[in-house]
Amino acid sequence: MASYTSFNSVPFLFSCIPLLLFSYLCVSEAQGTPPIAKGLSLSFFDTTCPKLESMVRKQLEKDFKKDIGQAAGLLRMHFHDCFVQGCDASVLLDGSASGPSEQDAPPNLSLRAKSFEIIDNIHRQVHKRCGAIVSCADIITLTARDAIVLSGGPDYKVPLGRRDGQSFATTQATLDILVPPFANTSVILAALAKKKLDATDSVALSGAHTIGKAHCSSFTDRLYPQDSTTDQTFAKNLKNTCPQNASVDGTTVQDLRTPDVFDNKYYVDLMNRQGLFTSDQDLYTDSRTRGIVTSFAVNQTLFFEKFVIAMLKMGQMEVVTGTKGEIRANCSVRNSDSTLLSSVVDVAAQELELSSL
Repeated sequence: MASYTSFNSVPFLFSCIPLLLFSYLCVSEAQGTPPIAKGLSLSFFDTTCPKLESMVRKQLEKDFKKDIGQAAGLLRMHFHDCFVQGCDASVLLDGSASGPSEQDAPPNLSLRAKSFEIIDNIHRQVHKRCGAIVSCADIITLTARDAIVLSGGPDYKVPLGRRDGQSFATTQATLDILVPPFANTSVILAALAKKKLDATDSVALSGAHTIGKAHCSSFTDRLYPQDSTTDQTFAKNLKNTCPQNASVDGTTVQDLRTPDVFDNKYYVDLMNRQGLFTSDQDLYTDSRTRGIVTSFAVNQTLFFEKFVIAMLKMGQMEVVTGTKGEIRANCSVRNSDSTLLSSVVDVAAQELELSSL
């Protein structure tokens, strides 16, 4: 795996906003954006595939015009890829004789089939235009960023140059790493601390739940019996959508107020005890994160700023770069067992592209 400058080297301060008389909202503030991981660059494809980002965004504009709900699916794909084995597109790999793929692990069973189709379609377009020089991992990263932007969230530049991993994580490893919806704040903070993400990062990344839907089975444990931290009217409406012992696993929006808009209303929901998962609502119940939730609820600009920082950190976790890994010809299947062979193919493709410029 590629090495990178430790995020712990970035100095952190604490910004505390007075609230009423004795309460303060404290949010950690990093000085500047996170360092760029070794092997990545903001200008990685400026010469070899200058239209890459515009190609991705234009295609997603078409996809989201048909169904804006696909934005949440692509953003979730990025999370599930990066947290398990790093941002190496391993979540896209099909299973093999060595075992089931990451897609078969319980946390990934609800990943949208359409998300895989969208990524495959963009991957084909990019390789047709630029040659086999852009990884599936970079495409996942770009689609996640554009899912945020096209849903009304902040725009930002992402470092590129990731290569695709040649193996997938086991089901147990996936279960051990991905935080379940019934996890409390202590579990969340401990899990993300292992990834060098602090409390502010954790609360900011949870804000991705401002778009998308969730299955009833992910939160009915809070309804039957009813969790005391849940608003009564909110719980009553959820019970109508998700009756006890229902034969069909229904769905509902994750953000009650603006379900298809990337904004800070998710945090307003939490302050009104209208969080869907335990992992959501407990962020407001727990004293360690309550102030951060409140600060994001009253200041969308602050939320956007911290969300971008957290996304940049997450998007560079354990990236594969340089001569490691490969650039997959098909996102669901590794090219071969020979990294050397794939590297030769990559170089040839780059030379072909450069000669056509």
